[in-house]
Amino acid sequence: MITRKQIPVALTIAGSDSGGGAGIQADLKTFAALGVHGASAIACLTAQNPRRVLGVEPCSPKMLRQQIEAVFAELPPQAVKTGMLFSVQNIRVVANFFSNSKLKTKNLKLIVDPVMVSTSGARLLQPAAEKILREKLLPLAALITPNLDEAEILAEQKIRTPEQMRAAARKIRSLYGCAVLLKGGHLKNSRMAIDVFFDGETELLLSAPFVRGVSTHGTGCTYSAAICAALALGHALPHAVEIGKNFITAAIADSYKIGRHFALGQIKNSGCAAGKIASHSSHSASGCSCCS
Repeated sequence: MITRKQIPVALTIAGSDSGGGAGIQADLKTFAALGVHGASAIACLTAQNPRRVLGVEPCSPKMLRQQIEAVFAELPPQAVKTGMLFSVQNIRVVANFFSNSKLKTKNLKLIVDPVMVSTSGARLLQPAAEKILREKLLPLAALITPNLDEAEILAEQKIRTPEQMRAAARKIRSLYGCAVLLKGGHLKNSRMAIDVFFDGETELLLSAPFVRGVSTHGTGCTYSAAICAALALGHALPHAVEIGKNFITAAIADSYKIGRHFALGQIKNSGCAAGKIASHSSHSASGCSCCS
């Protein structure tokens, strides 16, 4: 009799990107590359390409909930990430589902990528949805992964330096009670791509050299999906964040051309070995041992 390998399940609840570089499509490719089975619930459809977003149409709240329920009924995930949810109604659906006490007792890890604005400047979250995101969904997360623009909104302060990133991460942690990975890839006048992780005890400063000459799309989605996959595989949160940083660094470096644009490379079976980062911890020497 053949013994079949069992692999963990990770679920993404996000928008569909018709260009294939971000959203659900990027998440599923990342899950597969890191060796977990990817399930999905589509929160909205987008008409987009690497240059711009032409249109957004949210899924009905009923259908979104049915997708999530269908996955949990037969393919219970070990970790879940949310991406673009867009509407008040769909954020409420997700928040109500994950506030269920039975899920809390199972120690399910929820990562929230608070997608608000695209790199091209398109609004990806209805203005009225920001309030319910803050009040209902963020407090349920094990980790949130804002970029600089989103962190400025959540922390209500300007962020121009690594020290201001550290302060903002701590403020967001105190406001919402969840661990924070503040992504500084667009920090001006920096020679390194710097991210700050803070969970209330452990602080990590994660840095990697910028990859020059590549304009990427879907990096935030891919980064949070890699962390979600690492959590599904059983890694502790700080280590999962380091795995995610390694993965996205290698994916950018391995980018390839599609038409007139770039797409992120997909590093097979890479995990920690995908790349090298500099990781500095202020409260825990939780360096990535399999990258040393």
